[in-house]
Amino acid sequence: MEVGVKRTTIARVFAGLGAICGAVGLLNVIANNPLTLRMAAHGWANAATLFLLLALYVLADGMVSFEKSKHSATHQQQF
Repeated sequence: MEVGVKRTTIARVFAGLGAICGAVGLLNVIANNPLTLRMAAHGWANAATLFLLLALYVLADGMVSFEKSKHSATHQQQF
């Protein structure tokens, strides 16, 4: 398994959770049902934003670790 693949998978899971939370929040706003008002739409939007920011951070971290490993591998081959 290459470096950064596990982090990319985790980032995809976080992005999926963020999309699901955003969709549930949107459905709560559209439904406007008194029963669903207990699950506030802004709470779902905050959760979606948090998950998407975590996904971006983990994806960037995986990208940096992949580039570092690629750079160190080429650097070791030169010697």
